[in-house]
Amino acid sequence: MWTDIAAISYSIAALAFFFLFVLLITSWRGRLYGMILAVACLLSSVWAFTIVISISWNPSFIALTSLLEILRSAGWSAFLIALIGPFQQKQNSTLIPKIRISVLAITSVYFLLIFYTLFVHHSDTLFPGSPTTALTGIVGNVIIAIIGITLVEQFYRNSPVEKRWGIKFICLGIGAIFIYDFYLYSDALLFRNINIELWNARGIINALVVPFIAISAARNPHWAVGISVSRQIIFYSAALFGTAAYLLIMAGVGYYLRFSGESWGIVLQMSFLFGAILLLIGILFSGTIRSWLKVFISKHFYSYNYDYREEWLRFTATLSEDKGELKGRVIQSLAQLVESPGGSLWIRHETGHYTLVHHLNMPPIKETIEADSPLCHFLDKKEWVIDLKEYQKNPRLYTPLIIPDWLQNTSEIRFVVPLILHGRLFGFVILLKPRSTIKLNWEIRDLLKIAGKQAVSYLAQEEASQALMIARQFESFNRMSTFVVHDLKNLIFQLSLLLSNADKHKHNPEFQEDMIQTVNLSVGKMKRLLEKLSKGNTLDKTDLISLNQLLEKIIESKSIFEPRPALEQYHNAIFVSADKIRLSRVISHIVQNAIEATPKDGSVRIRLYSKHSQAVIEVQDTGHGMSEEFVQKRLFKPFESTKSAGMGIGVFESMEYIQALGGKLEVITQESVGTTFFIHLKQHIPTHTNAAVLSA
Repeated sequence: MWTDIAAISYSIAALAFFFLFVLLITSWRGRLYGMILAVACLLSSVWAFTIVISISWNPSFIALTSLLEILRSAGWSAFLIALIGPFQQKQNSTLIPKIRISVLAITSVYFLLIFYTLFVHHSDTLFPGSPTTALTGIVGNVIIAIIGITLVEQFYRNSPVEKRWGIKFICLGIGAIFIYDFYLYSDALLFRNINIELWNARGIINALVVPFIAISAARNPHWAVGISVSRQIIFYSAALFGTAAYLLIMAGVGYYLRFSGESWGIVLQMSFLFGAILLLIGILFSGTIRSWLKVFISKHFYSYNYDYREEWLRFTATLSEDKGELKGRVIQSLAQLVESPGGSLWIRHETGHYTLVHHLNMPPIKETIEADSPLCHFLDKKEWVIDLKEYQKNPRLYTPLIIPDWLQNTSEIRFVVPLILHGRLFGFVILLKPRSTIKLNWEIRDLLKIAGKQAVSYLAQEEASQALMIARQFESFNRMSTFVVHDLKNLIFQLSLLLSNADKHKHNPEFQEDMIQTVNLSVGKMKRLLEKLSKGNTLDKTDLISLNQLLEKIIESKSIFEPRPALEQYHNAIFVSADKIRLSRVISHIVQNAIEATPKDGSVRIRLYSKHSQAVIEVQDTGHGMSEEFVQKRLFKPFESTKSAGMGIGVFESMEYIQALGGKLEVITQESVGTTFFIHLKQHIPTHTNAAVLSA
């Protein structure tokens, strides 16, 4: 009979201390004191639970209960020592050596008792299931009780008067534990036997002190525990515990049906269990139940509703992932914060009104909201998150806001979250009712407001990227048009020069032949320009080009100009890989510039040679040259030119294409002396097949 009473008594103590342990690690964060307090509660719970096991099921746990009792008392002593030290050090620094000696002595006593418990044979039991097995153990427990009482007294006496309001209950609670132990073991020492009734009551008495310890812990936030239990762990633990309890209850009901249903017993049991499992699966996969459990845990186990680190990581991950459209991810990321199933996104257009651009898990709303409407004006000026449920109960809280009828009449809508960018309303998100009951307090408002500002930065970035892409398309078109105009200018210049000499040389057969050849070349170039415009930004075709032949054709096309350029070639053939038409245009432009910059009595020389496995085209003139400042700051920039009719595009295009081929363009110039351009290109060594094709 006494074993049943003891089992119940110590079971109550185990549950009480474990409950306090859970409260400590889920309610506070921070310092060493709280860690020691939580460990002491956990040791007390394990100690009491081990006694229950040794009484009810396995007497071999007696030695373990003796060890755990010492560790449990050591935990409470360590907590008191940790609190006493700072008070006495502040009052008198000369006490520090004495404190250290006292701590060393107390520690030595606990180690000796642990050594005795572990290595002394437990054969002299006072009664079956007794936590103490010999007279030496009783004496040790009396000493531990005296140490504990002394520490409680020192802690209370050395605490400042203004601090005693917060620590009196824990002194009463821990003191009661040690005082009762002293009474129990003193009685056992006196009568050489532990009083069973006193020992049975010990569990309940230990449980009674738990509220006193909890009150003091609540009054002393600096005892904050250094452990922060993840909300996910609490969530899954609660779900697992609830599932286990549900299955046990269902198993019990099924067992009852089996034996009370007679011939239908097994049928009823299996049908009931199968239905119960299906119901459990439905509950576990229910978003509403999961949302309710998360809100319940956040409300009752934590000071704040959110684990901001986890929420922000999830929020950022949702916005940053590549799946789906960004507008849908913005709605989803905000909806997750309040366990909402979906919503809609509204963005301001250049026309000055807000329209629906995306919706998630709700039908589209065919409404247009003007920028000067009361709703948009309120969101822009106040930057408040609107709770439609709160607005319907007390509209004066949102004065002078007037909610549109279509928004009020949609019963599934709950929140309106403004998206503020640079102090201006960029748009807003409408969220549906959460799956679980949520009260919009300051914490949720601030979180939605900050999250909205973060989300709108992504939307603004996407909008800017799209605008930049469109601008680049126009830029590409304008740039192509500029190059086309530049080429047309050169062709017009050639034809104009041809016409200016026509009256004088039109009867000259050689001039007529040059004129026909020049017109043919100009027509061919115009056709190629039209082809390039029609194809758009297609990639250039790569050919194996003989620079010797290409330069000969370029020089031949410039033969009508004065001074007439001269070509000095390298004896061996030099090949490069490039687009023949574009490379010809680049070299022609540089040669043409040299001709235009040189007086008729000057000279323009083109040299082709190989240097360090590179093909080098050297264009030298004896023209007016350029200043060093112009070369450094203006020559290679678009729309910069020394010619009155020039556009400043040719050299820029030439440099870009040469660099795209992996080469480089260099210039050496001196005013009134002349200029030399050096075109460096990667030399290509042709195969036998390519050489045969070129020769053919």
